[in-house]
Amino acid sequence: MTDLRVRRYEPRDADVVWDLHERALRDVGAFDEEYAHLDADLRRVPEAYLDAGGEFLVGDRVPDGSVVAMGGLQPATAVDHHEHEDGPDAGVVRRMRVDPAHQREGYASAILTELETRAPELGFERLVLDTTPQQMAAMALYESFGYEETHRETTPAGEMVFYEKLLSG
Repeated sequence: MTDLRVRRYEPRDADVVWDLHERALRDVGAFDEEYAHLDADLRRVPEAYLDAGGEFLVGDRVPDGSVVAMGGLQPATAVDHHEHEDGPDAGVVRRMRVDPAHQREGYASAILTELETRAPELGFERLVLDTTPQQMAAMALYESFGYEETHRETTPAGEMVFYEKLLSG
Protein backbone atom coordinates (compact mmCIF):
# COMPACT_ATOMS: atom_id res chain seq x y z
CA MET A 1 0.00 0.00 0.00
CA THR A 2 2.93 2.31 -0.59
CA ASP A 3 0.98 4.03 -3.36
CA LEU A 4 -1.23 6.05 -0.98
CA ARG A 5 -0.29 9.41 0.51
CA VAL A 6 -2.52 10.48 3.42
CA ARG A 7 -2.70 14.24 3.86
CA ARG A 8 -4.88 16.95 5.33
CA TYR A 9 -7.81 18.21 3.26
CA GLU A 10 -7.13 21.32 1.17
CA PRO A 11 -9.77 23.64 -0.36
CA ARG A 12 -8.89 22.37 -3.85
CA ASP A 13 -10.23 18.95 -2.75
CA ALA A 14 -13.82 20.19 -2.34
CA ASP A 15 -15.33 18.83 -5.55
CA VAL A 16 -13.46 15.54 -5.57
CA VAL A 17 -14.39 14.88 -1.93
CA TRP A 18 -18.09 15.35 -2.69
CA ASP A 19 -17.81 13.16 -5.79
CA LEU A 20 -16.02 10.41 -3.86
CA HIS A 21 -18.64 10.58 -1.09
CA GLU A 22 -21.54 10.21 -3.49
CA ARG A 23 -19.94 7.47 -5.63
CA ALA A 24 -18.97 5.37 -2.62
CA LEU A 25 -22.44 5.60 -1.09
CA ARG A 26 -24.18 4.87 -4.39
CA ASP A 27 -21.97 1.79 -4.78
CA VAL A 28 -23.45 0.24 -1.62
CA GLY A 29 -26.97 1.56 -2.18
CA ALA A 30 -26.73 4.03 0.70
CA PHE A 31 -27.05 7.34 -1.17
CA ASP A 32 -30.49 8.90 -1.06
CA GLU A 33 -30.98 12.27 -2.75
CA GLU A 34 -33.78 13.08 -0.28
CA TYR A 35 -31.29 13.04 2.60
CA ALA A 36 -28.28 14.56 0.80
CA HIS A 37 -28.85 17.81 2.72
CA LEU A 38 -27.63 15.95 5.82
CA ASP A 39 -24.22 15.78 4.16
CA ALA A 40 -23.80 19.57 4.07
CA ASP A 41 -20.67 19.30 6.24
CA LEU A 42 -18.83 18.05 3.14
CA ARG A 43 -19.59 21.36 1.41
CA ARG A 44 -17.82 23.22 4.23
CA VAL A 45 -15.00 20.94 5.40
CA PRO A 46 -12.70 23.71 6.70
CA GLU A 47 -15.38 25.11 9.01
CA ALA A 48 -17.10 21.84 9.93
CA TYR A 49 -13.93 19.86 10.65
CA LEU A 50 -10.66 21.78 10.76
CA ASP A 51 -11.83 25.01 12.43
CA ALA A 52 -14.10 23.06 14.80
CA GLY A 53 -11.15 21.23 16.39
CA GLY A 54 -11.27 18.12 14.24
CA GLU A 55 -9.47 16.73 11.24
CA PHE A 56 -10.26 15.75 7.66
CA LEU A 57 -7.90 13.57 5.66
CA VAL A 58 -7.72 12.52 2.05
CA GLY A 59 -5.66 9.76 0.53
CA ASP A 60 -4.26 10.24 -2.92
CA ARG A 61 -2.57 7.71 -5.10
CA VAL A 62 1.06 8.14 -6.00
CA PRO A 63 2.13 9.16 -8.57
CA ASP A 64 -1.06 10.49 -10.24
CA GLY A 65 -2.48 12.28 -7.19
CA SER A 66 -6.05 11.05 -7.63
CA VAL A 67 -8.02 11.15 -4.37
CA VAL A 68 -9.26 7.63 -3.63
CA ALA A 69 -10.00 7.74 0.12
CA MET A 70 -11.13 10.15 2.80
CA GLY A 71 -12.29 10.42 6.37
CA GLY A 72 -13.01 13.04 8.97
CA LEU A 73 -13.02 13.50 12.70
CA GLN A 74 -15.24 16.05 14.46
CA PRO A 75 -15.80 16.89 18.10
CA ALA A 76 -19.09 15.24 19.10
CA THR A 77 -20.30 18.61 20.34
CA ALA A 78 -19.91 20.04 16.81
CA VAL A 79 -21.87 17.37 14.93
CA ASP A 80 -25.37 18.34 13.84
CA HIS A 81 -28.10 15.69 14.11
CA HIS A 82 -26.00 13.05 15.80
CA GLU A 83 -27.23 10.37 18.13
CA HIS A 84 -23.93 9.82 19.90
CA GLU A 85 -23.33 10.62 23.50
CA ASP A 86 -22.01 14.17 23.79
CA GLY A 87 -18.91 15.07 25.67
CA PRO A 88 -15.74 17.07 25.14
CA ASP A 89 -13.69 13.86 25.13
CA ALA A 90 -15.55 12.30 22.18
CA GLY A 91 -14.63 12.57 18.54
CA VAL A 92 -16.94 11.39 15.78
CA VAL A 93 -15.38 9.49 12.87
CA ARG A 94 -17.28 10.59 9.78
CA ARG A 95 -17.30 10.37 6.01
CA MET A 96 -15.02 7.37 5.69
CA ARG A 97 -15.10 6.66 1.95
CA VAL A 98 -12.98 4.72 -0.54
CA ASP A 99 -13.36 4.85 -4.30
CA PRO A 100 -15.27 1.68 -5.27
CA ALA A 101 -12.54 0.86 -7.83
CA HIS A 102 -9.92 0.84 -5.07
CA GLN A 103 -11.61 -0.92 -2.19
CA ARG A 104 -9.86 -3.75 -0.37
CA GLU A 105 -6.46 -2.13 -0.95
CA GLY A 106 -5.97 -0.98 2.66
CA TYR A 107 -6.84 2.66 2.02
CA ALA A 108 -9.63 2.90 4.60
CA SER A 109 -7.32 1.32 7.18
CA ALA A 110 -4.66 3.93 6.40
CA ILE A 111 -7.12 6.80 6.83
CA LEU A 112 -8.61 5.38 10.04
CA THR A 113 -5.17 4.67 11.50
CA GLU A 114 -4.12 8.26 10.89
CA LEU A 115 -7.37 9.65 12.34
CA GLU A 116 -6.88 7.52 15.47
CA THR A 117 -3.27 8.71 15.74
CA ARG A 118 -4.33 12.36 15.60
CA ALA A 119 -7.37 11.97 17.89
CA PRO A 120 -5.52 12.22 21.24
CA GLU A 121 -3.64 15.29 19.98
CA LEU A 122 -7.06 16.86 19.40
CA GLY A 123 -8.18 16.01 22.94
CA PHE A 124 -10.32 12.95 22.19
CA GLU A 125 -10.28 10.01 24.58
CA ARG A 126 -12.91 8.01 22.71
CA LEU A 127 -14.21 7.81 19.19
CA VAL A 128 -17.76 7.15 18.08
CA LEU A 129 -19.25 6.60 14.66
CA ASP A 130 -22.28 5.35 12.83
CA THR A 131 -22.87 3.52 9.60
CA THR A 132 -25.63 1.63 7.86
CA PRO A 133 -26.08 -2.15 7.83
CA GLN A 134 -25.63 -2.28 4.05
CA GLN A 135 -22.08 -0.97 4.49
CA MET A 136 -20.84 -4.38 5.59
CA ALA A 137 -17.21 -3.71 4.66
CA ALA A 138 -17.25 -0.57 6.82
CA MET A 139 -18.70 -2.49 9.75
CA ALA A 140 -16.01 -5.16 9.37
CA LEU A 141 -13.29 -2.49 9.23
CA TYR A 142 -14.49 -0.75 12.39
CA GLU A 143 -14.84 -4.01 14.28
CA SER A 144 -11.33 -5.07 13.20
CA PHE A 145 -10.05 -1.79 14.71
CA GLY A 146 -11.72 -2.56 18.04
CA TYR A 147 -14.90 -0.49 17.73
CA GLU A 148 -17.81 -2.02 19.61
CA GLU A 149 -21.39 -1.76 18.48
CA THR A 150 -23.37 0.18 21.09
CA HIS A 151 -26.84 0.17 19.55
CA ARG A 152 -28.94 0.34 16.41
CA GLU A 153 -31.60 2.88 15.67
CA THR A 154 -34.19 3.36 12.96
CA THR A 155 -34.16 6.88 11.52
CA PRO A 156 -36.18 8.44 8.69
CA ALA A 157 -33.20 7.70 6.43
CA GLY A 158 -33.07 4.02 7.50
CA GLU A 159 -31.37 1.86 10.10
CA MET A 160 -28.14 3.11 11.65
CA VAL A 161 -25.51 1.11 13.53
CA PHE A 162 -23.56 2.95 16.24
CA TYR A 163 -20.03 2.15 17.43
CA GLU A 164 -17.62 3.38 20.09
CA LYS A 165 -13.94 2.88 20.89
CA LEU A 166 -12.03 4.03 23.95
CA LEU A 167 -8.54 5.19 23.06
CA SER A 168 -5.70 4.06 25.29
CA GLY A 169 -3.72 6.76 27.05
